[in-house]
Amino acid sequence: MMSFEFFVSTRYLKAKRKQTFISIITFISMGGVALGVMALIVVLAVMSGFENDLKNKILGLNSHALVLSWDNFIEKYPQVTRQVEAVPGVVAASPFILSQVMVSSGSKVTGAVLRGIDIQSAPRVITVDRIIKKGTWKALEDNPPAEGKKEPGTPGIVLGQELVKSLGLSLQDTVTVISPLGELTPLGRIPKMRPFTLVGVFESGMFEYDSTIAFVSLSQAQSFLGLGARVTGIEVKTRDIYEAADIARIIQGRLGFPYWTKDWMRMNKNLFSALKLEKIVMFIILTLIILVAAFNIVASLIMVVMEKTKDIAVLKSMGATASNIMKIFMLEGVIIGTVGTMIGLLGGVGLCQILSRYKFIHLPSDIYYIKSLPVLMKGSDLLLIVASAMGISLLATLYPAWQASRLDPAEALRYE
Repeated sequence: MMSFEFFVSTRYLKAKRKQTFISIITFISMGGVALGVMALIVVLAVMSGFENDLKNKILGLNSHALVLSWDNFIEKYPQVTRQVEAVPGVVAASPFILSQVMVSSGSKVTGAVLRGIDIQSAPRVITVDRIIKKGTWKALEDNPPAEGKKEPGTPGIVLGQELVKSLGLSLQDTVTVISPLGELTPLGRIPKMRPFTLVGVFESGMFEYDSTIAFVSLSQAQSFLGLGARVTGIEVKTRDIYEAADIARIIQGRLGFPYWTKDWMRMNKNLFSALKLEKIVMFIILTLIILVAAFNIVASLIMVVMEKTKDIAVLKSMGATASNIMKIFMLEGVIIGTVGTMIGLLGGVGLCQILSRYKFIHLPSDIYYIKSLPVLMKGSDLLLIVASAMGISLLATLYPAWQASRLDPAEALRYE
């Protein structure tokens, strides 16, 4: 059965008031709460989506952890790789080489990061297969079959889509990779150059990666950079990305000096810390919209109390306690806040669904790293927003309800 307080509070909301202005303030209060809740849902969903999208793109071309050496290079890397794969929680490990180079084609020259990978084990660590747009990774083998313009024995190279555009290349074109470290000759140290054939184009979705990274096979990178049988480090994929830091510490403990490790969270700590801080600040700022609506609820309830002074006196004369009167006006304010919160919740979730499905808001990829506005709604965020809005609405009812409960019926009815 409906309680007495709830029945009266709903009657007060539905009744035609003498002062239309009070009803307008009530609807403004509902709209303010709805607008604040909707804005919070959309902004936090976009922030969560941005963070999740960045994480996926970063981990798409990067492993969960790296094993490096204080000697700059790892010599017995097959043995070290087997030791790493034996650690509980490690799914796969693969050696890699990283070096800064220059890539030229005709009169166009640009800087790049040469990344040598093991064709067999790398796909188990990084998602190379999902990002390849043209060509194939298998063509990175040292002696691919001759086809088209490709000369027999010319090693293959896979470049990012933005790097290909800047150099004006297409598949099977020849590019020259230049190492600034060079090689020592009787005439002094000169840059080392080697032709490669473009056998693939990848698109990670991160402008920074697509415009700088060049993949070659591990053996070609060793030969070109003069590393012999050495590698820069070992990439590690863990079963749980959030346990990467703990697993990295275990690996470092097992391998000992001169090896050291770092995980993906440590490598991108500043970026994700900034995103987390920005999300908190946006939540605080947008909560002010709900606070403004809460002040409207306070003003609306105070005016209702002034309008219903006679009704309150009659109710008290019939036996209603101060607690009953306080509950009536608290419930009225809570109903306003609840209706506003539900409208805002439906509007926010609906808008997020539209943004996620149609992706009509495009971003400059060289600034934001991604092409369209990402959206990810989290249940915890929705729960926090709804709880905050309801809590603020409840707090807004306390003072007007307390004032109504203190009304003296004899004083209110004296001049009636």
